[in-house]
This record gives sequence, C-alpha cells and structure tokens, in this order.
Amino acid sequence: MTTANTFCNSSTRKLPRTKIVGDGDLPRIHEASIDLLENTGIIFENKKALEIFKHHGAKVEGKTVFIPRVMVETAMDQAPAVYRHVARNDRQSITIGDGIAPHPNLGSVFCEDMDKGKRRGLLEDYANFQKLSQASDFVKLTGAIPVAPSDVEASEQALHMLYETIKHTDKPIIGISTNARKAEESLHMGEMLFGEKYFMDHHCMGVSCTVLSPMRFATETLDSIMAYARKNQPVYIIPSALAGLTAPMTLFGSIVQQNTEILAGITLVQLINPGGPAVYCPASTMADMRTAICIYAPPEQFLINSTCLQMAIDFYKVPTRIMAGMTDSKEVDVQAGFETMQNMLMGLLTGGHMVEQVFGVLDAIMTISYEKFIIDEEILSRVIRICDGVDTLDSEMSLDVIKEVGPGGSYLSHADTFKRFRNQWLPTVSCWDSYDKWETSGKESVMAKANKKYKQILASRPDMMISKDLDRDLLAYMKKVRGL
Repeated sequence: MTTANTFCNSSTRKLPRTKIVGDGDLPRIHEASIDLLENTGIIFENKKALEIFKHHGAKVEGKTVFIPRVMVETAMDQAPAVYRHVARNDRQSITIGDGIAPHPNLGSVFCEDMDKGKRRGLLEDYANFQKLSQASDFVKLTGAIPVAPSDVEASEQALHMLYETIKHTDKPIIGISTNARKAEESLHMGEMLFGEKYFMDHHCMGVSCTVLSPMRFATETLDSIMAYARKNQPVYIIPSALAGLTAPMTLFGSIVQQNTEILAGITLVQLINPGGPAVYCPASTMADMRTAICIYAPPEQFLINSTCLQMAIDFYKVPTRIMAGMTDSKEVDVQAGFETMQNMLMGLLTGGHMVEQVFGVLDAIMTISYEKFIIDEEILSRVIRICDGVDTLDSEMSLDVIKEVGPGGSYLSHADTFKRFRNQWLPTVSCWDSYDKWETSGKESVMAKANKKYKQILASRPDMMISKDLDRDLLAYMKKVRGL
C-alpha cells in the first residue's frame, strides 16, 4: 500500500506547478530589485564582507554596499540549479533543486507532548527529534533546530546540537548559523565525520542564514555565510520580513524587498565561491497590525513567498526552500489542522524544493509537538500525493477494463483492481473505520495514536549511529574548544 510511510519523489510529479503572478511580472520584480541594489544599497555589518564587495568593484559607503547589475546577474547565473547534498550514508544523499526535500524545523523554544505538557526544550528533546527525523521516510535532511536545548549554554548549543545530529542520524546535515568561531568549529566537526578536505569537493553540511529585514545582514550571519561558502558548503539565504513592520504593507512591495535581500546574499556567496550552492529561501509573512506581532498562517504569506518561488524557479533557476507547515494555534486542534494543511499545500503546489517547518510546529514556530510531528508526516504525505497528480498514459485510462466490466458490473474482483489496489494512499493516524468499529475499538483519537507511535519509534532507535572511536573524538574536540 502507498501509506504515509511511503515517500513519493516529486521529480516524478505530474501536477503542474501553481503560479501566483504572470510570467511577465517576473522581469519587473527583477528590475525593481536591481534598482534597489544599485541605488539604495544593502547594509553589511561585517568588515570582511565589505572588503569582498570592494575587491570585486562594488561601491561601499560606510556599511552600505551598492551592488551593480552585472555583479548580481553574474552571481545568479553562476549559482547552480541543482546540487548533490551528500550524506554519511550515501544511500541517503539527495539532489537539491529536483524533488521535495523536507527537513527539521528551525527555531522552536518549547516542546510539548500529551504526557508532560509544554516545557522548555532540553538537549534530550533535541536528540529525540533527530531520532524521529532519522526514522522518518519523509525527513530528507537532519540537524537544524527543531527545538533549542535550554540546558546547554547558548554559546555552546551549536556544537552540542551538531554532535547529537551526527550521533543519531546518517542523513544529509544542516548546521547552525552562529559566529565565526563556532562556524569554523562546526565545519571542523563535519570534516571529522567526512574526512579532511572532503568538503572542498562535496556538499555535506548546509547552513541557514537570516537577513535582518529591511535590507541588512548582521555580523554573525555574515560570518556563517563566509565560513560555509569558503568551504564550498550550501548556504540558505532567508529573509523573514513582516509586511507592515519590516517590509512594505503591499504584497508586491514585500515580494520585491524579499527578492532584493536574497539576491544580495547569493551574490556574496558567489563572490566567495563562484558556482557554489546557494538556496533561495523566501520566508516572509504579515504582521498582525492590531498587535504588531508576527503571524505565520495568513493567506497572504504564500502570496508573498510563492511569488518569490516563481522568481527562483522560473527566472533565476536556483534551488528553493519554503516554510510550509506553520500554524499560529497554541495547541494541536482544528485551527492547527487547517492552517498546517493550507501552508503545506501552498508550499508544495507552488514548487518548494527544500521544505521546512513541516514537522510538529505550533504557536508561530515557538513550540514543537511530539504528537504533531507524527500527524504532520501524514499531512505532508497527503500533499505529496496530491502533487504527484494523475498519470495520463494510455495504459492508465483503463478503457479495456471499463469495457470488460461493462454497464452494471463490479470492479471489486477484477484482476486489474487486484493488480493496482496496493498503490492506494492510506493514512497512518487518521481513522477511516466505520463509527461502530471505531467505538468498539476504544474511540482512540489521532493524538493518542500519534503519542503511541512517537514513543514506539524512540524506543526502537539505537543508542548511536557512529563508531565509539568517532564518538570519543567528537566529545574530546568539543571539550578542547571549550578550554576544558
């Protein structure tokens, strides 16, 4: 059976990609972005980044860089349309830019489950979500920050999270954006895993780098961009603007600003590492203008971000990443369900390659739920099935079968039905039983099923997926860099 545990590769998708604006609008967005880059400029709060731009001929005034058209367009031409993200287990390696590549969330502070309720995340929780990610047929990359470990000093979190990722997974890795020293230390740990100098010829560990909208890059973000680009590792450029606060209130204005910010980041990556992988990651949304707080499930969010996906895929031809499973609900309820489905459906229908915030997020990404992680796997599988569309080959028309069964017949016992029925999509936690069967079976809720399932998965995971020697060496290195 095709269940929520069977991953469908979107490179075979048959459903046409949904577009938000006309193709003729894309050059207009590009030209507006070039105008802003050349005449308004971008703030780069990092001396080394400013020197790179100066060296390549950009005008720099204080911390503001005015990036010329030729520099931007050359950079976007150099950025690859696809790249191979290599995993320690090569069978887990994936191609970014062709197909759907979901990965763990970024940014949750709290976690929750039915047993313990809501609480600050711990390193144990972080490790648990890496284990769930490793066991999932849908999670294609691991790492990131599904929940921040509050029991580890903030200055040490990046290495501890990377260690838990390496220890419990063998899928492609997403590192943590941090300062220059921690970025170098994280990259060194990656080289301990893959081998010295392996990075220069392979893309093994990506990093998410957030723009400070409007049109500003912070020092530590630039440290991470430069460190990863110099090592030939993927860099994800992510504006997180709020229309009405840090971007224009108009959707078109927010689209133009977001596109401008991403172009600036990718240009820096290409100046450092021409031809190196850079991912276009629209992640902006609206502010609730009644309260000036960030909201992650308004319909307008995907009007902004999906238009930018069009820019990336159709105009620039670079890989994309999209946030696609958010909800502003504070618990796993009906609101969480319809907002999550809205966002996942829009994110994938409009062409997102890498997909984040799709496993368990609540409360505008502040919280991750163990049960919702399992539920969201099923929601994602539904959306992937929809994106797979309809096979329209002549053999799939079943004209011969229709003629054989004839008017008034039954397909239930036909050989063609027996041949094909195992390909039907089936749920993992939703209930399709009759009411009577559901009632006599104990009226088990979706949440109860998800609670049981995540516990079973964690109980079956090994203590670690690396050798004792590598584990010892990683721990020794972490101790060394802490000066202990």
